[in-house]
Amino acid sequence: MKKLLAHIPIAVIGGLVYMGIEILWRGHTHWTMGVLGGVCFALIGLLDEWQDHPPLLWQMIQGACIVTVIELFSGLVLNVWLGLGVWDYSNMPGNVMGQICPQFSCAWFLLSFVAVKVENLMHKFIGH
Repeated sequence: MKKLLAHIPIAVIGGLVYMGIEILWRGHTHWTMGVLGGVCFALIGLLDEWQDHPPLLWQMIQGACIVTVIELFSGLVLNVWLGLGVWDYSNMPGNVMGQICPQFSCAWFLLSFVAVKVENLMHKFIGH
């Protein structure tokens, strides 16, 4: 449990960074993206610990899957059920209910590389 709690500051930083990426990419963000980005960042970082340092490529594949699944379920709640309209991929080829699409799953794959590397550096910096 202590190890899990140690990831809270990492999740907060990851969420803030993700919100910054969204602002640069789309020109705006929503507070829920900070929560989702932080959770995804922490989970991707935990892959390295849960699996005794798997190959980076495998962590990137798993990271893309984690983010895509979380994005689907979060989108169904935030966008479909609550009607917040935080994102809409309806115009993207191969989308599923406008909530996920292959193009962004590929982006999550690439961002997972950054997440793994940055999260590992953060552990060294904060002394874990």
